[in-house]
This record gives sequence, C-alpha cells and structure tokens, in this order.
Amino acid sequence: MKGDIDISHTLTSKAKALKINLNKYIYGTFAEIGAGQETVRQFFRAGGASGTVAKTMSAYDKDFSDAIYGLEEDGRYVTEARLKRMLVHEIEIIEDRLKRKKHPGKIFFSYANTVATIDFAKKFLGHGWVGLKFQLDPLEPYSEIILHIRFKETDAKLQQETLGHLGVNLIYGAFYLYDKPKELLKSLYDNLHQVQIEIDMINFSGPRFSYVDNRLMSLLLVKNGMTNAVMFGPDGNNLLPAQQLYKANILALRGSFRPVTKVNMDMYQQAQKLFLKEKKVTAENTKIIFEITLANLLTAGEIDERDFLDRAELLCSLGQHVMITNYQEYYKLVEYFSEFTKARIGLALGTQSFVQIFDEKYYRDLSGGILEAFGKLFYKDLKVYLYPLRDPETGQIKNSENLKVHPRMKELYKYFRYNGKVIDIKDYNPDILDIFSRKVLRMIAEGEEGWEEMLPSGIAETIKEGRLFGYSKRRLIG
Repeated sequence: MKGDIDISHTLTSKAKALKINLNKYIYGTFAEIGAGQETVRQFFRAGGASGTVAKTMSAYDKDFSDAIYGLEEDGRYVTEARLKRMLVHEIEIIEDRLKRKKHPGKIFFSYANTVATIDFAKKFLGHGWVGLKFQLDPLEPYSEIILHIRFKETDAKLQQETLGHLGVNLIYGAFYLYDKPKELLKSLYDNLHQVQIEIDMINFSGPRFSYVDNRLMSLLLVKNGMTNAVMFGPDGNNLLPAQQLYKANILALRGSFRPVTKVNMDMYQQAQKLFLKEKKVTAENTKIIFEITLANLLTAGEIDERDFLDRAELLCSLGQHVMITNYQEYYKLVEYFSEFTKARIGLALGTQSFVQIFDEKYYRDLSGGILEAFGKLFYKDLKVYLYPLRDPETGQIKNSENLKVHPRMKELYKYFRYNGKVIDIKDYNPDILDIFSRKVLRMIAEGEEGWEEMLPSGIAETIKEGRLFGYSKRRLIG
C-alpha cells in the first residue's frame, strides 16, 4: 500500500498509530460517543497526527447528536443504526470539504464508536458499536467493518483505555491487513486480552471484502475465544444475539445438520407447533434458532471451514437463523438465553440426545454436579420437546415413557417429566425415523443413490449446484 514503512509485525498501539500517522495518504475523521475520545487520543500521543486526523468530535448531548446525525426511530443511541449514520455523515463531510483536485492521492476514512460504559451501580458492564468506513484508493467505493463489543472490566477508565486500543487495532487492520481478514480479526485483540472485552458480532462489506463470508468470520469469533456465541440470518449476515433474543420466546434445535435432513425439519416443525400453543407465545414474539456447537464442527480435532459453510448454506437456504456456540452442555446454553429474556424457552431434542443430558460425566466441573446443572437448566421457564427414536434392533419407538436413563437418575428424570418439563412430539412422521445425517453424508461421499429423498425439498439441488459435502469430488471421480 502507498506510504508503507518497515516496522516490526509485533506492534504496540502507539507504534500502530505512528505508522498510520506517517502514511501521508491516510486521512480521516473520528467521531466517538460515550467513552471519551480514546481512540483518537492514541494518534495524538503517537505524534504526527496532523497528517492523519482531519477532524475529531464527540457529540455527547442528545440534542446535539440528533441535530448532527438525525433522530433514531427507537430513540436509542448505542445502536448499529446510529453507528452507520455517524460513519456516512462523517464521510460525506470529508468528501465535501476536502476536494479531490487539491488532495488527489488521499485515501479517506471515518472511524466512529457509540458506547455505554459501566453504570454507577456496576450492575451493567456496558457495550457498544465500533466501525470504520475506508478506502484504499482515491477512486474506489468505501469498504466497511462494523463490530459490537461487550465490556468485561469493572472500571470505566479501564474500559475507555481498552476501547482506545481496539480502535487503533481496527484502523490499522483495515489499512494493513485488509487482504488477510482472518489475521485482521485476530489483530483486534493486539495489546488486549479476552478478559477485557468481548466481540460478539462483526460484519465486513464493500469492494475490499467482496470475497469475505461473514458467516465464517462469525465462526472464527467463537473459535478464537472472542465470544461464546454468534448468530447469522438467512441472508448470511451476522446478527447481534442480544438484539435478536431480547425479551423473545426462544425455541432452539441443536444438531450437526451435516446435512440438514427431513428428520431435522420434522422435529423443528412439530416442536414449533407445540411451542406456539404455550401461553403468551406467538409466532411474532418467537425466535427459532438452529444451533451448532463448536464441538459439532470439529473434524479430526480441527474445524473444517468448508464443511461449516456447507452446513450454513443449507440452513440459510431454508430461511433459518443459525447460532454457533461454545456451550456443549445444555444448561449453559439456557443460561446464555436467559441473559436476554425472561420469556419461555424450548429445546427440541432427539431422544438419544436427551438421554445424554442425564450422564453425570458432563457435570464433573460443577461443585453441585448434575443437580446443580439441572437446577440451572429447568428452574427457568423451559420445556423440552422430545422427538422419538426407533430402536434399530427391535423397531420399538422410544420416547419419554420408555427411555432408559442411569438407575441413579431415574427419580430425577421422573421429577422433570411429571412436572410437565418434557413433552413428547407425537405427531411425527414415522416414515423418516431411519434417516440420519451421517448416513446421508456417507451416501453422498460414496456415490450411492437415494440420498436425495432423505432431505427437505430443494436441499439436494442446493448440494449439487453448490458442490457441497464433497459432491463435486464424487462426480469427478465417478
């Protein structure tokens, strides 16, 4: 890139800011609301900021902020919509006031954040939106990186300093790591630690990131330990879980979805029918989540990114919201949901998965063992919708009435079952009970016929057209 200078790859925030300041082509504005002007302060302290900082501002007063950026429909200020307004407004100003004829080689940017730091009672740690709109050539359209953060530190001053370092990392990454988005993502934690801040959503857009799949970036947030849960919608763009789940009734379906089968969809549809019969539950205030754990994405100890994107492609094509979590135990998933809602929560589970919940080995790290886990799992307004299993040897249908748990768990199981926490899905399709994802995957890999009939309408065509799950490899070999 223009004006690059040779500095070690291991850079402090000051060194990063200085490298940008010494680049005579980079020029932009800073608009920071809610935590001081911590990012631009890093550039001022580094020296040479006059060549980089066109303007810096912080409109704390709501009336001033509204006069500059306009009114938000929801009346809130720490939102993605507000951040985007700030970025666009500041870019328009710099384009208007700095004429290209006078500055033919300048590449412009606008950096913005709108955050709420820890409150006086120290009950709410705070969160915020951070973004950058930038170009790498004077003639190209702007690219954009937007992310959401959750503060973890319990001191406002520390949170402000953390935000400053993050802002420098974002700006530096955009200009010097734009062609390496995975490295750019990791670099956001340079000179920071995960105990200081959580990044739970990020989206890349614009010409420099046209090849970036934001679903993969979402996965990497969890894989890199930057957050425990991420979410994306049917369009493939990442969503903020807190925003999507706030005060919602939540029905979650966990699976490998490798690939998604008729059984998965029947389980979802029948569980949804039962869930919508619950009091105060409507389709409008309910969020359906197809959840995949990080452990479910591991292949030979590593995450296969192509395999993940194949699964994501199918679920998105079915119009589903997908969540990737690091919560292998169900009680942790329910606790996470409970951070955002006090409404009803439902889990759609196959019988075999439900039986595993009663295995004590999953709760050895808890001082209260399985009793503590079940207390956390079921003390909320939670119900399990149980999909039956056909015994391959006897042909018997297994459900809540005849499933077998460890003898020590029998009374515990009876307690939850007879208190209405476990509901059998009875209106299931018996003709599809022998369909399993691993069987379909094997048939695709080995070139067997008939796997198409095991999948929901349109999914087989998507697999073939997208050459998912090794389908193209089979066709070439065959």
